[in-house]
Amino acid sequence: MTDQSPVDRRNLDFLLHEVQDAGVLCRYPRFAEHSRETFDAVLDAAQDLADATFAGHNRASDEHEPRFVDGGVQIIPQVKAALDAFAQAGFTAMLADAEEGGMQLPYTVGLACDAMFVASNVSTSGYTMLARGVANLLQAHGTPEQCARYRAPILQGRFLGTMCLSEPQAGSSLGDIRTRAEPADDGSYRLSGAKMWISGGEHELSENIIHLVLARLPDAPPGVKGISLFIVPKLRVNDDGSLGARNDVQLAGVNHKLGQRGIVNTFLKFGERGECFAELVGQPHQGLAQMFHMMNEARIGVGLGAIMLGTAGYRYSLRYARERKQGRHPDQKDPASPPVAIIEHADVRRMLLQQKSYTEGALGLAMHAATLVDVQAQDADPARRREAHLLLELLTPVIKAWSADWCLKANDLAIQVLGGYGYTREYPVEQYWRDNRLNPIHEGANGIQGLDLLGRKVMMDGGAALKLLLRDVAATASAAGGVPALTEHAIALSHCAATVARTTGVLGAAMARGEVRLALSNASRYLGMVGHLAIAWSWLRQALVAARAAPATAADADFYAGKLAACRWFFVHELPTTELDAQLLGALDATVLDTPPESL
Repeated sequence: MTDQSPVDRRNLDFLLHEVQDAGVLCRYPRFAEHSRETFDAVLDAAQDLADATFAGHNRASDEHEPRFVDGGVQIIPQVKAALDAFAQAGFTAMLADAEEGGMQLPYTVGLACDAMFVASNVSTSGYTMLARGVANLLQAHGTPEQCARYRAPILQGRFLGTMCLSEPQAGSSLGDIRTRAEPADDGSYRLSGAKMWISGGEHELSENIIHLVLARLPDAPPGVKGISLFIVPKLRVNDDGSLGARNDVQLAGVNHKLGQRGIVNTFLKFGERGECFAELVGQPHQGLAQMFHMMNEARIGVGLGAIMLGTAGYRYSLRYARERKQGRHPDQKDPASPPVAIIEHADVRRMLLQQKSYTEGALGLAMHAATLVDVQAQDADPARRREAHLLLELLTPVIKAWSADWCLKANDLAIQVLGGYGYTREYPVEQYWRDNRLNPIHEGANGIQGLDLLGRKVMMDGGAALKLLLRDVAATASAAGGVPALTEHAIALSHCAATVARTTGVLGAAMARGEVRLALSNASRYLGMVGHLAIAWSWLRQALVAARAAPATAADADFYAGKLAACRWFFVHELPTTELDAQLLGALDATVLDTPPESL
């Protein structure tokens, strides 16, 4: 990989092998035929494909976004070429069983591969990740017949997919959806309704599109408990797998977005002719729980997208700062002296350190979560599987929302490093910012993630998930306490963990006595505080490896020194802000609730 790449392969290898030790996953029977060598070979192939077919049209798909033309969608041809190459190389099925034509890889390795594709072209990668999400959901909840009819062609790269949740009048309030499903005589259903913000909803990039649609049955109870999940193909699929007539799914419009313009975003109408064929997935009224299988996967994907867009901006601004000559040091009085590279200026270096601390800290946390996915699915010990599940429940909203907020800040800093050039279209950092600005909103806006974390995840099972996180944080702090260079950080991490535990207790007590609105009114700040704790933990884990490493080359020495410097930056400049968060949250500040809408 060249220095021009938006991905730092050295950092990916560090996280995958030195921090997570992905080779250990080969002890599970499912991955027993793999090794570090096979993992690296797959990563090499992903790197080459991302560079060759995804990166090249990233700017073109932004400048020539999908258009609504003659009732269809017009998309530049490079997108289909990239998707075809992705499928032919086996990446659509990289997590699937070998019997299904898959690579049977750990999710951890799959996420590392996804990181390269997302950094190279987040829009085109969106099609691939949605399709895989549909395939995974069908494997978990579909019948064998549904998997044969719809999952198998997705794994083969012939079909793509979508998730259809939001509606124009309801947005993220899924309990208010109106799409209806009426039973038909043949055991199928007929859908009617409309869905908004559907990524990949209409195109000619694949033979078919498989929509997963949330809808209500006639006898459905109100609210989220009355939601069922349905398969709605763009084209009917016959029993022999051949494609039939066009289903009653109509493209009503294309949304033109600030960023991620290359993946079409649609307004769809179902059943305008009363002929929208649908198949129920699983049992009635279980749709939201089933869809969360895909949504949680998508939320980790959104977090990864935010991280890698932040990384791409960091990588570009770092290269620019090393090459751009401008100005002199404050104590250089001779105006005739040559200008220095702007990376020599303290404030530019500050902005680069901030970007590094946000993006590499968040990527470390995401890679750890990926390993938890593998443990949850493969470990023989039920207790270990349960622990992995609880930690994933807690970390998923953090990975999605913290990364979307702070890696967007990294993109903002990348623009600042370039100065006036940064906000011009001739340089990619403004597109990275625009692409990343979507991530705090889609797949559950960040405010919803805060409510989910505080209102559900940290309180479930008597706080079991948070206790597990605090246990793991304490273990890392204990290990780092024995390393002189990291003792200060170990103490700070332990203090922050205690602060989070104490603050959570205050908020939990408020909810227990009925002050739910008050306790949750600052949930976003709570997520930020827990996120800072988790990222600091991620950094201390990385710093432990770096401090103990024996660099073989000067480049390795620089790499490990950079890890220690970024860790120190986060602990000294970022982690102390959790004290202010704790003060506000612990005081149960009611400013938001006390301010009437009329005063705004």
